[in-house]
Amino acid sequence: MEHQTERRSATGHSQRSQLLRRGLVLEYITLGWNIAGFVIVGFAAMAARSVALAGFGLDSLIEIFASVVVIWHLTSARGNKERLALQTIGAAFIALAVYIVVQTIFVFVTGGRPARSPAGIAWLTATVIAMLGLARGKLVTGRRLHNAVLIAESRVTVVDAYLAAAVLVGVALNTVTGWWWADPLAGILIAYYALVEGVAHWEEGRSGDA
Repeated sequence: MEHQTERRSATGHSQRSQLLRRGLVLEYITLGWNIAGFVIVGFAAMAARSVALAGFGLDSLIEIFASVVVIWHLTSARGNKERLALQTIGAAFIALAVYIVVQTIFVFVTGGRPARSPAGIAWLTATVIAMLGLARGKLVTGRRLHNAVLIAESRVTVVDAYLAAAVLVGVALNTVTGWWWADPLAGILIAYYALVEGVAHWEEGRSGDA
């Protein structure tokens, strides 16, 4: 009986180690994708003077930050650091929402008009597909690990996919039809989701203090 218990314990430890490695691999892939995306979308945003692309580029930067936080958590963080990780991600999202609102108001006041961006459209399309796949993997792995931070970051990745789709619509409408206002409106949608996710992550971190 004692040997059976030890074998079960060893098997459980091995499975958990495999899940942790899987979670880290998913985060490293997300990290690499978003580093590339930040550069590509950043150049596309500057070339097209697009609020939506600029906002999405900053969202990619926050996703990079979130991945770093989760990697840190999976490799070393425990206890109160989990709450700190959630609140840090939440604060970054809230800051993004504030920036996009200010930038969008500036565009409407100054009458700025975004140019067409085929490169932005191509990258956004690929990002929607990639982020949905990564988000699913993180959610399944996080649930099996009972890891709140990885589960929360899977939601960040889902939002990243939805925002890529929203920005894709705005940028495509501007490119195909010339509806310039679709671009900053897509930016406002990013701000809304960023605020919702930011508050949710912040409150989830605070709830652990009780």
